[in-house]
Amino acid sequence: MEKFDKSVLDGKKHIHFIGIGGSGMYPLAQILHSKGYNLSGSDNNETDTLAAVRAMGIPVFLGQRAENIEGADLIVHTAAIMADNPELIAAKASGVPVLERSDLLAIITAQFGNTVCVSGTHGKTTTSSMITQILKKKGIDITAVIGGKLPLIHGSGIAGKSDIMVCEACEFMDHFLKLSSDVSVILNVDADHLDYFGSLENVIKSFRKFAEQTSRAVIVNGSDENSMKAVQGLKNGCEIITFGKDNSCDYYPENIRHISGLETAFDLMHKGEKLDTITIHVPGEHNVLNAVAAAAASIYEGATAEDVRTGLSDFYGSQRRFEKYGEVGGVTVVDDYGHHPAEISVTLKAAMGLGYKRVWAVHQPFTFSRTAMLIDDFAKALSIADKVVLTSIMGSREKNTYGIHTSALAEKIDGAVWFDEEEHDKNFELCADYVAENAEEGDLVVTLGCGDVNKLARLILKKLEKKEQ
Repeated sequence: MEKFDKSVLDGKKHIHFIGIGGSGMYPLAQILHSKGYNLSGSDNNETDTLAAVRAMGIPVFLGQRAENIEGADLIVHTAAIMADNPELIAAKASGVPVLERSDLLAIITAQFGNTVCVSGTHGKTTTSSMITQILKKKGIDITAVIGGKLPLIHGSGIAGKSDIMVCEACEFMDHFLKLSSDVSVILNVDADHLDYFGSLENVIKSFRKFAEQTSRAVIVNGSDENSMKAVQGLKNGCEIITFGKDNSCDYYPENIRHISGLETAFDLMHKGEKLDTITIHVPGEHNVLNAVAAAAASIYEGATAEDVRTGLSDFYGSQRRFEKYGEVGGVTVVDDYGHHPAEISVTLKAAMGLGYKRVWAVHQPFTFSRTAMLIDDFAKALSIADKVVLTSIMGSREKNTYGIHTSALAEKIDGAVWFDEEEHDKNFELCADYVAENAEEGDLVVTLGCGDVNKLARLILKKLEKKEQ
């Protein structure tokens, strides 16, 4: 993969972002804005993120049109922007340099001498948020690019003056191979993005390349077979540090106990020695492992075990990671970004252990390829819940060449209810009506997906409020 010259941004006066409201674009805009660049952007839908962008003084065009790029001397777009997008077509015809979002992130990571890149099929946002919170609360003026909003930094990115940068490293289309990574965290490796990779073996090969490109240390899940395959026999001189479930790893948890609500405590161990007792406020043993990974990375960057304990003591998750939206009439509604069977499985297992009367999984399938290729895995994961409700598939960057529909997934799940209306708002309206009408006091409703299913969570709450009145 091409590495980018960090001088590419030099002399640029007006940078335009096509899709500035995206979770990966917003933090980059925050960083460049803080460095004094003149920015503009466009997006198709009003969101809280666009409101935050405008609050920084950045003009945003709603709707993507050719004239939006006027005056820009560098144009950035997300991978989700289709080739026939009129703004992207105009950008490529303008003669102005055009970068995909991952290329800009690569340029920015190259500007730092100590970049911590957090990779893995699942858990990147939570773990990078935890590392950011630990180091920031320690007093280190770090830069961060996170896939979700972290309350401590009031957004999904922050620009600091130290040489440390924390960022998510996404494997989608091998984007993480563009990054300059000094310390690489590998949380887990599963079969995902198979429309690009083709097989799990190819996914593992890409993670190996990512590890090979690391300059100082690889912090890897020693309890995950695929992750260990990716680093086996690594010969680039990097230090290998393992974290995992037990004492076969360098860092591991012991004495895990659920305290109350979403609160879990565990003893943080390092090579047989107890470092401290850590309490987290995000549910599930998968988040305990995320915390152990964050601890290992933070300690490598100079934090103490006490810094880890302090940093995580008031970490309540990042936005859209088991985020509680509200409770009405004894029905609790939370939203989670889980969109892969492994993510959905650990989220629902955690939810089922919280003591609610029934757990509802309200899932928006994301992309036709993932739904078609992993349909049996999705059915198995969603079946963990007591009640399953499915929306229509959000195609995002894809067209439905697979001929897949929500009904095919629903048929594999006992008692599943689905709504396959083509009109998006009507689809959500029907889903929300059904859940609000049938949810009972003591139930937990979890909306799941990486599209805009969080809007459905809010709609369900509104319907529950109306029902109460």
